[in-house]
Amino acid sequence: MSGCCPGVQVGGAGKSCCPAAPKTAEAAPMGELLQGQHLGSDHDAVKASVQQYYGQELHSSSDLKTAACTSCKAPPPEIRAHLKDVPQEIKDRFYGCGTPLPLGITGLRVLDLGCGTGRDCYVAARLVGESGSVTGVDMTPEQLAVARKYVDSYTAQVLRYAKPNMRFVQGTIEKLEGIADASQDLIISNCVINLSPDKASVLREAYRVLAPGGEMYFSDVYCDRRLPKELRTHPVLLGECLGGALYINDFLRLAREVGFTDPRSLEAEPIAINDAELAGAVGEAKFFSITYRLFKIPGRLETLCEDYGQVAVYKGTLPGHKHAYALDDHHRFIANKPMLVCGNTASMVEETWLKPHFIVTGNRDVHYGQFDCGTPVTLSSQPAGGAACAPGGACC
Repeated sequence: MSGCCPGVQVGGAGKSCCPAAPKTAEAAPMGELLQGQHLGSDHDAVKASVQQYYGQELHSSSDLKTAACTSCKAPPPEIRAHLKDVPQEIKDRFYGCGTPLPLGITGLRVLDLGCGTGRDCYVAARLVGESGSVTGVDMTPEQLAVARKYVDSYTAQVLRYAKPNMRFVQGTIEKLEGIADASQDLIISNCVINLSPDKASVLREAYRVLAPGGEMYFSDVYCDRRLPKELRTHPVLLGECLGGALYINDFLRLAREVGFTDPRSLEAEPIAINDAELAGAVGEAKFFSITYRLFKIPGRLETLCEDYGQVAVYKGTLPGHKHAYALDDHHRFIANKPMLVCGNTASMVEETWLKPHFIVTGNRDVHYGQFDCGTPVTLSSQPAGGAACAPGGACC
């Protein structure tokens, strides 16, 4: 007898000494996700519940029972200044958990998934300039009516563009009809994907419509565990963006499955549940608003961080980031200071819309082994936004 498993004979060179492991508990939940069954099989009922909640029951953000859809911290000064010019009715009906609006996106084609009344679209229309475009998609007619109401006046009086550079389309984010393959440079979304009954289709569609080098930059609600079915389908918890919140690790698995090989977390904030009844229902489950960055760089992102001796230098040229730029929660580039990076990070700053703002030295001709990503830190033991890479994993 030999090997790591007592009483088990090694079966030969290259074979594990351990018997085949039974399917893990995560197989069924991931199967549900991939098949669009996370919130049950009746997708129409889920969508109807969400439409009812956001179209008729909620008249302003003050009607919400938790902080999940309003938990975002204060936006950066540049975004706050632009928000002052967005019509008040649009802001009053804003339900979001982050600020997925990167600066320096002039000329990009932007798609907002679940745009609601269009608050982020109005700001994005300013950020991309007259040469860029913004498309907002939402399934709720009442929300879209508000979004469309001010397009012409905002374009003429605030943006002073010759014609509108944003449009709003009624449709579902699980099937982006009318949005061509590889037609978008940047996808944003704010506390919406958790509401979808088919999250796998949302991410697959996002990957489809992104151009190579494109990015999905979005905020959503996540949970530190898998919720039982009765909580996932609870109409108020669902409408409050908690019931449909994915377990963080399941989201990472799903993102990789559809092609976003190295998901990056930018920042995270804990969510307070102030309603006693809802707090009692969720028990010990903890919820977070997390902003993720998913890059589409086909054939270039690896599942682990690898060392090719590449060095990246941030030029300090992105608006609002003169002295430093945070790519994610553990890559903060000091302007003009060389920084050793893994191959994935090098591709993210050299082969995307960030390229004009970075200088990358080196290529992938010589491999030096696995890149040292640091010490693993869990969300629960680290201040929000401070998680580091785990050894052996990609920089997520």
